Amino acid sequence: MTVRPQRARPGSAELQALVDELAERLGRSVAVDDPLIRMVCTSRHFGDEDPVRIGTLLQGRADNATVRYVLDQGVAQWSRPGFIDGRDDLGLLPRYVVPLRERGHLLGLLMVVAPDKALGENETEAIARAADAMAAQMYTENLSADTRKTDERTLVLDLVDANVARRTAARRQAMELGLLGEADHVLVTFVQLCRGTEPVRQSEAALWAALEGFRQTRSAQGLVAIYQERAILLQLRDRPPGPDEVTAQSARILDELHTFLDPSAAPVIGVGGRHHGLHDASTSYEQSLVAARAARRLPSLKSMGDWDLLGEFAVLLQLPEHALNGSLVPKPLRTLNEAGGGDRLRDTLRCFLEHAGSIPRTADALRLHRTSLYYRLRQIQEITGLDLDDGAHRLTLHLGLRIEELLTAGGEAGR
Repeated sequence: MTVRPQRARPGSAELQALVDELAERLGRSVAVDDPLIRMVCTSRHFGDEDPVRIGTLLQGRADNATVRYVLDQGVAQWSRPGFIDGRDDLGLLPRYVVPLRERGHLLGLLMVVAPDKALGENETEAIARAADAMAAQMYTENLSADTRKTDERTLVLDLVDANVARRTAARRQAMELGLLGEADHVLVTFVQLCRGTEPVRQSEAALWAALEGFRQTRSAQGLVAIYQERAILLQLRDRPPGPDEVTAQSARILDELHTFLDPSAAPVIGVGGRHHGLHDASTSYEQSLVAARAARRLPSLKSMGDWDLLGEFAVLLQLPEHALNGSLVPKPLRTLNEAGGGDRLRDTLRCFLEHAGSIPRTADALRLHRTSLYYRLRQIQEITGLDLDDGAHRLTLHLGLRIEELLTAGGEAGR
């Protein structure tokens, strides 16, 4: 599955005219980007183009390194214009950047190429007047787009709601509006950000940009809901996606979010189970929440949880947060942890259980002589008082180790 980085929606003819007029007056290259540094409108060149500008014209946005560099200057939080330095290694000349705001909301960034980082008073005044007109124009244009996103969010939340009547009405509405057709399989992906340093609207814009490309692909049709630094991607498919496809999609989403947002956002993704038909979207959604919780708690998942691959964690992580504590660790395992050599014995026990009690495979994995392995297993049985030949006893210890893993990692991916 190949999904190209999403371009911003092109600006209107009215906005383009404002950009061209300013560029001609200044005799400088001018562009308007969205808050994620994706090109909305741009003027013709005036001999001051750089590799970044040329690449942006071809791709619709700068490369990830340049986007991250510009955002790291804090431009999304600026309340007044300023210069950003160029970067020779990125092929970027200095720019004069004006945040385009209306009613406190950042709508975009006006960028004027300024190789010497100097502008005359007449130039800054002309830029300021043009920026006011551009912000007003963008605000008007964004109102209808925001309304569409709000309507789509409401529909998605109803489609995954616990209330049967609400889900049924939402399915009927989606079909009648032609937003979703018939398909055999449904998949819900849940994305959550930590409350980091980014403004809420910046986080929402990043979530939309990261997910938008997966609303309509060759293999899926879908809808997106963005709310409170969370996002839901609901996809209908003719066939259930394989693990590799799910992993590739999740990795692509994370890559985009890491480009657009500060590391403090710490995004995680939870992918629900694959189910038949839109009527099971709510089930996939509930499972995606559990998978996201796993992604937050288990570093080994690298911020991507997949319900179908969680195994016993899928059960354990449905416990309420207050119940997921040290009291769940079985007493025999706590006794083992407190015994001399407890770490070594616990690691041996974990390897033994993960290899289904196979002595040869456990010995090979630990690079241990079988006689030494038998000795350790006898120690474990003496300390815990449990019989490793008893399936119920092995299950108790294995679940205990899994609970310890969750408690050690910590974290939460709540709803």
